[in-house]
Amino acid sequence: MTDNPITPVGRLTVVADDLSGAQVLALLAAHHAEMADTSPAESMHALDLTALRDPAVTVWSAWSGDDLAGCGALKELDHEHAEIKSMRTADGHTGRGVAAAVLAHLVAVAHERRYRRLSLETGAEDYFAPARRLYQRHGFTECGPFGGYSPDPLSRFFTLRLVRD
Repeated sequence: MTDNPITPVGRLTVVADDLSGAQVLALLAAHHAEMADTSPAESMHALDLTALRDPAVTVWSAWSGDDLAGCGALKELDHEHAEIKSMRTADGHTGRGVAAAVLAHLVAVAHERRYRRLSLETGAEDYFAPARRLYQRHGFTECGPFGGYSPDPLSRFFTLRLVRD
């Protein structure tokens, strides 16, 4: 069951994270800081630690042995729709399939939770092109703003329709 606290995904172990470990906190702080440096405040939608601790959000960390490789989160928007948040690969792990493994885990959990749709927001700038390619390779298609988002020339929105059993 993918929603269990620990799930093997390829060579990684994906763990439901309580956001108490120093490595995870440092990775998320770096993610938030980089997003703030990359986008103006009105276009920066990364969740801070308080928002990541909301009961509607589940965060997973991906480990290669004792080494943190990356993280990702799901935010439930309603009982049929969730949003991917806080996707981040740790330094030294880029180009090794970490993001794809975390994304596969998040999609599996979304299926298990019986969401009909999984969406995300990412940047429109060239810096975010690898992320956009990752999502498109995994079946996400561009869509309009969802949830509480407004149209923004610096944001791109993607969604994946999920089939219910």
